Amino acid sequence: MAYSPLQTALWRWLSLLLLLLGAGLVLSPLAVVLLASLAPPNSPAGDLGSAGVWSLANYKAVWQQGRFLLAYFNSTLVALSVTALQIVTSALAGYALARLRFRGRQAVLLVILSTLVIPFQLLVIPIFLVLKWGHLINTYGALILPTAANGFGIFLLRQYFQTIPIELEEAAWLDGASRLQILWRILLPLARPALVTLFLFTFIGEWNDLFKPLVFTTRPELQTVQLALAAFQEQFTNNWPLLMAAVVIATLPTVLLFLVGQRQFIQGIATTGVKH
Repeated sequence: MAYSPLQTALWRWLSLLLLLLGAGLVLSPLAVVLLASLAPPNSPAGDLGSAGVWSLANYKAVWQQGRFLLAYFNSTLVALSVTALQIVTSALAGYALARLRFRGRQAVLLVILSTLVIPFQLLVIPIFLVLKWGHLINTYGALILPTAANGFGIFLLRQYFQTIPIELEEAAWLDGASRLQILWRILLPLARPALVTLFLFTFIGEWNDLFKPLVFTTRPELQTVQLALAAFQEQFTNNWPLLMAAVVIATLPTVLLFLVGQRQFIQGIATTGVKH
C-alpha cells in the first residue's frame, strides 16, 4: 500500500514526537540528579528543583571529602586491566572456536555459554579461597584476575569472526602468515566494532562493580569509585545535593565513554547476530 507524501510526512513527525517523548522520559531522572547536584548545600529534598542559585560547591566538596581522585585512579586501573585481559582471552578463545576444527569444540562452547547463567555471587567463596591461597587478598590482583576472562566476550568475538570471509585468512596463510599473525593483522582490525562493544561492556561493568571491592579488599588505598560512593552515601545521608554530586562524579566517565563509542557499539551488536 503506497502512502501519499502528506501521510509520509505526518508519519515521520509522529515518529519523531514519540521518540522525543521516550527520550524525555528516560532522561528526566538524569536531569533531576544534575539539577539537584547544582543546588545549594543542605537544600531540602523538596526544594532541589526550585533552587534559584546554582553552584559547583557540591562537586568541590565531594571531590575532596570523598577521596575521589584516589578512587578514580583505582577504578580506572582495574577497569582498563580487566578490559585488556578480556580482549586478549576473548580474541584467542573466540578465534579458536570460530576457525579451528577440534574434537569437542561445540561442547567447549556450551560450557563457556553456561557460565553466563551462573551469578558471580555464587562463586565468591571458591574465588576468595583461591585468592587467599595465592596471597592476593587486598591487592589489585583480587580486583582484576577473577574477571580476566568472560564467556560473553568469547561468544561475541566468535560470532563476529564467523562473519569474516575465510578467504582472507587462506590468502594470508598461502603468503606464509601464522595463526597469530592472521589474528593480529587481519581479523582484529576487521573486528573493531566487536572489540569496541566488548570494551564498553567490560569497562562500564568493572567501573560500576561494587561486589568485588567490597568482598576482596579492606585497605582504604584500594578504594574504588563505587566504594567511595557507598561510603559517601552512609556519611551524608540527609545532604541530597552532595549525594547527587557524588552520583554525577561516579557515573560521568561511563556516560562519556558510551557516547564516544556508541556508533561502533551499535554496529558490533548488530553484526554479531549474523551467522554465516
